[in-house]
This record gives sequence, C-alpha cells and structure tokens, in this order.
Amino acid sequence: MVGGRARSAAPRELTDNPDAWPHANLVGYPAAAIVQEIAATLASVLTERKLSLRGLAALSGVNRQAIADLLAGRSWPDVATIALLEAALGVRLWPTAPGDKRSSERAG
Repeated sequence: MVGGRARSAAPRELTDNPDAWPHANLVGYPAAAIVQEIAATLASVLTERKLSLRGLAALSGVNRQAIADLLAGRSWPDVATIALLEAALGVRLWPTAPGDKRSSERAG
C-alpha cells in the first residue's frame, strides 16, 4: 500500500500535537498535509456559514460522522467525499499547488 505509516495512522496522529489539529505542525507527510488543509478550509466555511455537520450532511449526501472524522483528522477522506462536499458548498476544498497552471487558469 502506498504511504506506509502515513496511511496506517490517522492524519492527526502524524502531527507534533494531535490535539491542535488542523493547526498542528506536520512535516514529511504530504498526503496528511492535504487532509489538514482540507479540514481547516472546511471548518472555516462551516463557521462562516453557521452550517452544522447535520446541515452539511443533508446538503452533500455525505454521512455526518464522515464529515466529523475528516474535520477531526481521524480519517483519510476519499476523492468522492471531497467532490460531494465541494459541490454542496460551491467551494474548492482540495488545495492547489503553488504555480499550478490549472488553478491560475480557473481564477482568471
């Protein structure tokens, strides 16, 4: 399996302080860093919109517990989950790489 230890532990467990997820320091695990950024962005959107997990679950069709686990860094979300959340919120959750030509084309 690709990822070794990085996939056998929850993303939050790969940080220097799991209790500070998604704001803890994370070095050497690029996949976990993506999950961390997705969780931080999702949490911010939920707060800004005053949207509950239950409300997002109803909008997106994603199980409420799956959303809670993503936010808490307890799971490795799949592409389908991220796509459903992005479509429901109308927000890009998946981070773009600096200088990504595709993201700059979309933006402008």
